[in-house]
Amino acid sequence: MTPVHPLDEAATARAVIAENGTLIHWSEGARRLLGYAPEEVEGRPAADLLDPSGGAAPAEPTGDIWNGTLSLRHRDGHTLSVWLLAHRREAKDEWLVVTPVQVAPPRPPDDPLVKAVFTQAPCAMAAYDERLRLYAQNDAMADVVGLPEARIRGLRISEIGGTQVSEQLEEDMLGVFLSGVGRDVETYTRTGGENRAHAWLLRFAPLTDAEGQVRGVSLAAHDFTERYRDRERLQLLNEASMRIGSTLDVTRTAQELVDVFVPALADFAGVDLLDPPEHGGEPHAAPPSTPITLRRAAHRSVTPGSPEASVILGEADVYPASSPQANALVTGRTIAAPDATTTPEEWVAWDKRRGERFAKHGVHTTMWVPIQARGQTLGVVVLARFRRPDPFTPDDVSLAEEVTARAAVCLDNAQRFARERKTALALQRSLLPRSLPRTAALEAASRYLPAARAGVGGDWFDVIPLSGMRVAMVVGDVVGHGIQASAAMGRLRTAVRTLADIDLAPDELLTHLDDLVVRLSVEAGSGTTGEFGATCLYAVYDPVSRRCTLARAGHPPPFIVPPNGLPREIDLPAGPPLGLGGLPFESVELELSEGTVLALYTDGLLWTPGRDLDVGRALLSRALEQSSHSLEWACHAILQALLPVGGATDDVALLLARTHGLAASHVATWDVPADPAHVAPIRKKVIEQLDAWGLSEATFTAELVVSELVTNAIRYGEPPIRLRLLHDATTLICEVSDRSHTAPHLRRAKVFDEGGRGLLLVAQLTQRWGSRYTAEGKTIWAELALLGEA
Repeated sequence: MTPVHPLDEAATARAVIAENGTLIHWSEGARRLLGYAPEEVEGRPAADLLDPSGGAAPAEPTGDIWNGTLSLRHRDGHTLSVWLLAHRREAKDEWLVVTPVQVAPPRPPDDPLVKAVFTQAPCAMAAYDERLRLYAQNDAMADVVGLPEARIRGLRISEIGGTQVSEQLEEDMLGVFLSGVGRDVETYTRTGGENRAHAWLLRFAPLTDAEGQVRGVSLAAHDFTERYRDRERLQLLNEASMRIGSTLDVTRTAQELVDVFVPALADFAGVDLLDPPEHGGEPHAAPPSTPITLRRAAHRSVTPGSPEASVILGEADVYPASSPQANALVTGRTIAAPDATTTPEEWVAWDKRRGERFAKHGVHTTMWVPIQARGQTLGVVVLARFRRPDPFTPDDVSLAEEVTARAAVCLDNAQRFARERKTALALQRSLLPRSLPRTAALEAASRYLPAARAGVGGDWFDVIPLSGMRVAMVVGDVVGHGIQASAAMGRLRTAVRTLADIDLAPDELLTHLDDLVVRLSVEAGSGTTGEFGATCLYAVYDPVSRRCTLARAGHPPPFIVPPNGLPREIDLPAGPPLGLGGLPFESVELELSEGTVLALYTDGLLWTPGRDLDVGRALLSRALEQSSHSLEWACHAILQALLPVGGATDDVALLLARTHGLAASHVATWDVPADPAHVAPIRKKVIEQLDAWGLSEATFTAELVVSELVTNAIRYGEPPIRLRLLHDATTLICEVSDRSHTAPHLRRAKVFDEGGRGLLLVAQLTQRWGSRYTAEGKTIWAELALLGEA
């Protein structure tokens, strides 16, 4: 017999039927099956081949594939019952119908071809009996497990593997045997026949007899290590990009890096960083010189507590030139050990303590990856394996370097942010008052807290003594963070103090401050208003009248706590934020009882993500109510009640002030006629009043100052003229008011001038003097330090 060609077309009957039911192709196999030559049937309806007596016509196909048994007429007239398989070929709008010309004979039980399929197939396969013991395995499976079938037949898979992984696989196999449902399992392990771990896709399937009874379980193992590693690599890189650098905190970023490495790539990972320069500034771009001091920033292990770590968190250690850490940093390349030229004993020989620790925990391979960003060396990552049996491969080294390179940029950003934050915080604190002045008008307490993670902002507060024992309180907030915000805050605080010195009303002061912010926006290069903004609250309290005047520019309104009363928010016109330009501000005047507490703050105190502002106001009110007796304690209680555990999300400035009143017995007022002849009587009244107050030691200076100020008011001012004396324990204040708006000024008198030395004398005899304008005119004032006080 002539051998049949493997692709013998005559072995299959093939026909192609158009959508209209016409036969358009008839193969040699079809001719052998039904006897018709192609020219006899092509172009005719395919239905002509059906035997009408064979039963109902075939049902219309519902999809792109159909199969079934039909009765067909042979050319010689007899009927054949034929099983047909039909496929729709959409590209040609036709159906391909096929069937084998001759059904293969039954396969003998010991067919050598079937036996060869099992034993010689490249896929590792094995069969397990009803007891889940090995019944047979092919040659590929013998290579995988490293044992021939004759040696291990009758053993369970857990006994063949002897690992925790094989025990879990036996559980999976049992589940397939009991349920009769196949199962796919992925695992990454090293078997007895391998020198390194591989990724396996294991397919378990039930083996059933003719009655459907499960008689065993088959196992087919497919090695997909390369695809697994590619997938793991992409997954690790994606996780690194998602997890590393979520904050600008160096320690947090380092911890995120080791969290990505463990357990995906290593069983232990640590990050050791170079300390920043002692005097600040950028790290050196040149490689560090040995010995190198590194500080442990983060580490993680698959073992709880990280017992493999040789350095505790935050501790610094010195690494000599012989250490792999120093080698990696100096050369700028990754060190993986042991390698072809290094034994495990050699790469830990530089530190006996580390060698003992590695041996104790079974560390068999380690990698040191330098952390470099923007041409600067930041530190080193150490990776180790002790639970995973395989050493680091070149692909592992490449992956570790890529992840570390991404993390290095985040670490560099975090370190730059830390340096800028430190500088900005130092600038901020230098611009804020170191301590609040002690005044007779009020006692005050304050707190400033920078944001926990954001850059330092431009929040500020101040208490400014004014003339007449009055005092100004201010709280402000510059938009933005960083050094620029701190510098802008310093300029605004200085401007507020300057404007306060000329005793502007709160609404007028905010108008001038608004103009300044507009100019700062233009100087910053924006060219438009609103680019540089701030909010501010300014208040002036007079202890004599016990009245407080307040105005705000887009700032949160203050709280007030009357003596023996409940806290409430002051209804104060909001006003526009500073920097918009050209919009008016309104002020409100309140009469405060002695002992009233004022709470001024920035919005960082109330605003917290996820919390409504009304809730913040309620918390502030409750904290003020419960702790208003001690201002220092109140500050502590307010911050504790309103700020989250992790710290504020924005800068917080808080200023609490309790008002005091100046008793009427400490104030004396006289109306002075506009006649020089009344200067002497006024001096006499002043002397008598000082004697009554027990301040006779200040009589001489006060008499000279009053004489000069009253004489100037009579000579250059406009009536009515009024003299007021007021004092506390440390200061005596002389004030002369008139209706004129002409301000006096110091001048240097010539040698033969008869006048012009009065104000110079006043300036020499007093600790400070000045003038302020009111709606009725002006007031010239001078402060004298009482004896024993500075």
